[in-house]
Amino acid sequence: MSVWSPVKLQIHSVADGEKVNQQVVGEALRKGNALYIRYVEEEQLPGSEPIRNTVKITDHSVKLIRHGGVESEQTFEQGKRLPGFYRSPYSSFALSTDTKELSLSLSNLSGKISFSYDLYVFEEQSGQLSISIEIQEDQ
Repeated sequence: MSVWSPVKLQIHSVADGEKVNQQVVGEALRKGNALYIRYVEEEQLPGSEPIRNTVKITDHSVKLIRHGGVESEQTFEQGKRLPGFYRSPYSSFALSTDTKELSLSLSNLSGKISFSYDLYVFEEQSGQLSISIEIQEDQ
């Protein structure tokens, strides 16, 4: 049986110049060559359904999966433009991410990942984003 371990996450994102910093607690699990991180987003609208995030990190890629009030999937692999999707009660659309930079520095359940990408919605560039996640095993 796989055991999830508690972790602390510092998430820094920049979307077209707008910075957002979050500190959340989550869980981590190493399975094969992948590290899985899951946490619940803090920024929720009153009365909205929580959004649960799972981040799958492998040697060369990061996949971000969101469930709950919003459903989405995005994959990041340096130098590649990869398909994804976004669904909410209000809209649904295909998107893609063109990853410009991807840096992974992990040791067991701790480390840092960062990536920068262009986001495309309906085949049109809609933003430039950067995300970094610092993972610290909470013992």
